[in-house]
Amino acid sequence: MIGAITGGLVVDGTGAEPIPATVLLADGRITAVLPADPERRSGTGLPAGGEVIDAGGNIVAPGFIDLHSHADFSAEASPEAITQLHQGVTTLVTGNCGWSPFPIADLEQMRAGTAFLAPEISWSWQDAQGLADTLDGVGLAINVALQVGHSALRLAVLGGAERAPTEAELHQMQALLREAAQQGVFGFSTGLIYAPGTFAEPSEVAALVATAAECGLLYSTHLRNEGARLLEALDEAIEAARAGGARLQVSHLKAMGPANHGRVHAALELMDQARVEGLDVACDVYPYTASSTTLTARLPTWTMEGGAAGLLARLADPAERERVADAIRDQDILDPGNVMIASLPPGPYEDGRGLSLAEIARREGVDGAEAALRVLENHQAAVSVVNHGMSEQDVVTVLRHPWTSVVSDGWILRATGSGRPHPRNFGTFPRVLGRYARDRGVLTLVEAIRRMTSLPASRLRLDDRGVIRPGAVADLVVLDPGKAADRSTYDDPWQLSVGIEHVLVSGEPVLRDGVPTNLRPGRVLRKS
Repeated sequence: MIGAITGGLVVDGTGAEPIPATVLLADGRITAVLPADPERRSGTGLPAGGEVIDAGGNIVAPGFIDLHSHADFSAEASPEAITQLHQGVTTLVTGNCGWSPFPIADLEQMRAGTAFLAPEISWSWQDAQGLADTLDGVGLAINVALQVGHSALRLAVLGGAERAPTEAELHQMQALLREAAQQGVFGFSTGLIYAPGTFAEPSEVAALVATAAECGLLYSTHLRNEGARLLEALDEAIEAARAGGARLQVSHLKAMGPANHGRVHAALELMDQARVEGLDVACDVYPYTASSTTLTARLPTWTMEGGAAGLLARLADPAERERVADAIRDQDILDPGNVMIASLPPGPYEDGRGLSLAEIARREGVDGAEAALRVLENHQAAVSVVNHGMSEQDVVTVLRHPWTSVVSDGWILRATGSGRPHPRNFGTFPRVLGRYARDRGVLTLVEAIRRMTSLPASRLRLDDRGVIRPGAVADLVVLDPGKAADRSTYDDPWQLSVGIEHVLVSGEPVLRDGVPTNLRPGRVLRKS
């Protein structure tokens, strides 16, 4: 157990300026923050027991909290969370975009619906409590905070049906939501571009948001539209939160497609006005100009009735297949040149990882719509893609907003693997510290750290995390501000970040001198 961190500049996560100080620790918590003696450059009153980390003039900050992760689909297989340790992350918030691996009513349906995430989990549970017990049982290096997803609730009650729930079915979804809240989840999320969540009318979403608010949960939403109808979609989310009395977190705010670049300004203004009117609303962003999603999210909504099985049945029928292809062409919802294959199950297009749909189309002498359908039908409709379509200036605009948290939207926790996953899995937090704070001055270092610590903690009402003060949990990171950087790229993503020297979880070192220690002091946090 570490007893003190000396010799560093403490950035406490609140936005206060750095101070030379020694941080004292005991029993997994911070016991004191002692201003350094300027003559000796060290603190006084060091504890007799416990190891001492010399921060060597580097920054000592709270551990980073990733408010938007999908690691509930990977943490069981990769509890050591290597990619996160090298980014300084100590808590992952999961269950985003409407997807959580619970509640489970029909396991095969759940497997098919979440296949695009390439889950590495045992599926040995039915509810939030079961998942939490499983993760605690394998032993986590870092903490996890669960949310329950709307699409998971819908699958459990309606399956993949494209229809409104009956009153009884809505009550059943609300009951499952209350049960998850009683089992300690922190939030309720929607992913309104993903089937079956996309089939929900605003009234259904609003009813569930009201239930979430009744349970004290955060409402996190992947908006129904992030392109031409961005403002309309944001207004839907705001109205649902306002009517239900919920706290609203707008997930990875962006404007997709060149024709929509710049719309984030109006979106932020809409959020600001809602805050003036008393709504607790904030947003988050990942620091990249490409998104990553399932290829089926780039299809017309109706094609996904019945989930992946329904889509594959349509593609097996020549007339229906042509109808789907024509709809893709007519609706102009797929840009083949900017949609790159990231990962997919075994099949004939495995060599297409890293290629765009346009490149696959040219290789086979077809158009982009046909290329997309060939890839989907040959890989169980479980294809993950990287979609280039955002503006760098929009990323900067959202990042500068004072109510924006930094998030990854990632789920890969292991250091090596196959495919071309999005670099955000490996580099999000050091990228903000390096590229956007140190190199470009978009944020100060102090403000960048606030966006990764106390701000996301406040969204979850985690009062004893995300700050350095006596009594807070000793989740801490020591980083070299001159070296912090992401190395992962779209062409070569499997590269760990640099500049994170030490990471502590509940006072135990999980990264020491840049090397994982194999200790597992993390746990699944429960909302009280």
